[in-house]
Amino acid sequence: MDDNSGQKGVHTYTSLSEDGLFGSVELPKRPRGRLVMHSLAMFGREFCYAVEAAYVTPVLLSVGLPKSLYSMVWLLSPILGFLLQPVVGSASDHCRSKWGRRRPYILTLGIMMLLGMALYLNGDAALSALIADPKKKLIWTISITMTGVVLFDFAADFIDGPIKAYLFDVCSHQDKERGLHYHALFTGFGGALGYILGAIDWAHLELGRVLGTEFQVMFFFSALVLTLCFAVHLCSIPEAPLKGGAKDMPPQKALQSPPLSSDGMYKYGSIKKNGDVNPELAMQGGKHKNLAEQTQKAMTMKSLMRVLMGMPPHYRWLCISHLIGWTAFLSNMLFFTDFVGQIVYHGDPYSAHNSTEFLIYERGVEVGCWGLCINSVFSSLYSYVQKALVSYVGLKGLYFMGYLLFGLGTGFIGLFPNISSTLVLCTSFGVMSSTLYTVPFNLIAKYHREEEEDKKRQAQEGDSDGCARGKGLDCAALTCMVQLAQILVGGGLGFLVSSAGSVIVVVITASTIALIGCCFVALFVRYVD
Repeated sequence: MDDNSGQKGVHTYTSLSEDGLFGSVELPKRPRGRLVMHSLAMFGREFCYAVEAAYVTPVLLSVGLPKSLYSMVWLLSPILGFLLQPVVGSASDHCRSKWGRRRPYILTLGIMMLLGMALYLNGDAALSALIADPKKKLIWTISITMTGVVLFDFAADFIDGPIKAYLFDVCSHQDKERGLHYHALFTGFGGALGYILGAIDWAHLELGRVLGTEFQVMFFFSALVLTLCFAVHLCSIPEAPLKGGAKDMPPQKALQSPPLSSDGMYKYGSIKKNGDVNPELAMQGGKHKNLAEQTQKAMTMKSLMRVLMGMPPHYRWLCISHLIGWTAFLSNMLFFTDFVGQIVYHGDPYSAHNSTEFLIYERGVEVGCWGLCINSVFSSLYSYVQKALVSYVGLKGLYFMGYLLFGLGTGFIGLFPNISSTLVLCTSFGVMSSTLYTVPFNLIAKYHREEEEDKKRQAQEGDSDGCARGKGLDCAALTCMVQLAQILVGGGLGFLVSSAGSVIVVVITASTIALIGCCFVALFVRYVD
């Protein structure tokens, strides 16, 4: 995760709160219960993500979306996210709500997630009751379902940033580490529970008969879990509102305090190499507001692209390896339940809903959910195993092993698609998931630590160049590779499936990309001792 540094004893953080734009306040130690309450947001988010991963492709196919277009749904949300992420992040940093900076955005995005799920899980049933004309119903059903998927993905992708920023705003360095640990723990639990509930055959249970279909059952549980988890999360730790501003800040303090993010990291545009804030503005008493506006405007897509192009080569290679890994992982995960339903069980999602072929396909989707549950549980377990393995094989060994096991596992699933081996090899998904969430960020932290030591040595020798890299910039660049991978998967897999005429090409593609990634992480990524 982020390499957040802090002093022992007294824990302070840079806050956009009561003391002005860049005030520093002492933070108390947070009880474990409060951190657990805060982490429940990750439980609810990952639960809904698991439901989407299990059901969204079957939903899109069952409403009649053409096979050549269904992967395009995954393309719209990451494009919006890639373009709007800097804007939303900057708006969150400067929000002046009395409820705090982060919680209004968390609440808004949570509501958007709930609305998106309502549309893609209930749109078909609702429109069937409202529209009688088959052609008109088909058009509206596809449109509403696609809108729901895009809305949910957009909100679920964005909400992670404000949740993490909320944690960093209200916690000391030690509590941040504890909070991130609980976040990872509840992320695994939420995903596992979501996949388990998705694997249950609700059509033959009383609740399924009462609510109508399994899609309505899953919406009921998703809405319940999401609402409860976010209600607890929003009440977990008080958040100080942003009362002060640049207009209330003395000129000397504005000049001495560069614009910082909530976790103490330099914001986009605050680093010399990535765009300077004009110091003359800080010396002009009547223009402090312009300083804040300039800082906010610097955090744009143009700034992000400039960072990507100007970063040191070893950062760029790490970003490319992360892109390769997520492209392989998402290629498999986004279509896995559909693969199990069509290839492993030989079902047909395009058949009539009361036909034997469609029922067999639904059974395959349920078994695919169990496979994704195995992935989620094993990811949590492997995260703990990594701590022991790293002392023996190092980060390079962990990185290479994660890509290799995933590449071999998906390859064997594609070549020998049977139920037992598919479920067993789902453990390789968990290895890859844990690897992608931990190893790249550990490498980023080591790069930063190395650069900080170099800066200290240069300062002692009187040879400092006055420039510093922003940790937030590098972590943001790494995180953006996930959305870029979604764009590549959404734009490419639909064409591949349509050309091959079979969804089996999905797992073969994932395996090939992962094995290419093995070579890349071994040859190009730089590892620090």
